Amino acid sequence: MRRFATLMLLGALTVGAVIGPAHDGGATAEAASTKVSARTLLRQLDVKAETNAGYDRAKFRHWIDTADKDVCNARYEVLIAEAAKTPRVSSTCKLSGGRWVSRYDGKVTTNPSTFDVDHMVPLAEAWGSGAKRWNTATLTRYANDLGYFGSLIAVSAASNRAKGAREPGQWLPANKAYRCTYVKQWIAVKWRWDLAVDANEKTALSTQLTRWCGSNLSVIKPARAKVTLASTSSSSSTSSSAASQPWNQPGPDLDCSDIRKKVRVYPPDYHRLDADGDGWGCESYG
Repeated sequence: MRRFATLMLLGALTVGAVIGPAHDGGATAEAASTKVSARTLLRQLDVKAETNAGYDRAKFRHWIDTADKDVCNARYEVLIAEAAKTPRVSSTCKLSGGRWVSRYDGKVTTNPSTFDVDHMVPLAEAWGSGAKRWNTATLTRYANDLGYFGSLIAVSAASNRAKGAREPGQWLPANKAYRCTYVKQWIAVKWRWDLAVDANEKTALSTQLTRWCGSNLSVIKPARAKVTLASTSSSSSTSSSAASQPWNQPGPDLDCSDIRKKVRVYPPDYHRLDADGDGWGCESYG
């Protein structure tokens, strides 16, 4: 049950004064400690119009035991990992004797039923940003993502309801000390799952980074999540999916004059299209 203990201290140091989520779902401490500028990740997000047509929360099967089959589902794994005072855990995963602090608004509780586990990027937002293309298994993995500590967060029910499905340009935590981390984690989670941002969202995120983070832009870089589209039959990571594009495969040499457009480039960059290493190639073509 406690496979994510190695990241507990790391999450605390990264997120701020209150111990942060440290659920790794199998991620290694070495991989999780890699840091990157949030602006770098933001630049690599696709900018697309969003639509929530067809969204149904029930399509995201959540709060299941995905990590280690120990009776505790993803919600309880997050509550256990984020407790300011470690709770006792019964054989049926009932929690008692713990204490939790909501980083959204500073509220404290000893009753975990009064706290929600929030998806940093809400399910409805994820759907409109690209998740509508995913198959059922990928939707489930997203809804129970213990693979990156920023994906899920235990917060007061009131703050979670106030947030709803709104973006950082529309809602920020009342706790101003957490706003920088909040914006950076929103960007990191979108990058992890290769979700898009719309133009207004990207502008707002950039503005919020400047206002609340200043030069403190470092964020723990997540591993790319495995994403399978509903029309495909086998699982592949977003990076390997992108790498299937002909300009990213071994074969006849290509250069930007052959492609004549700005393209996403994932490692390995066989044709050396990404000269500055920012995840985009042939940028002179816009």
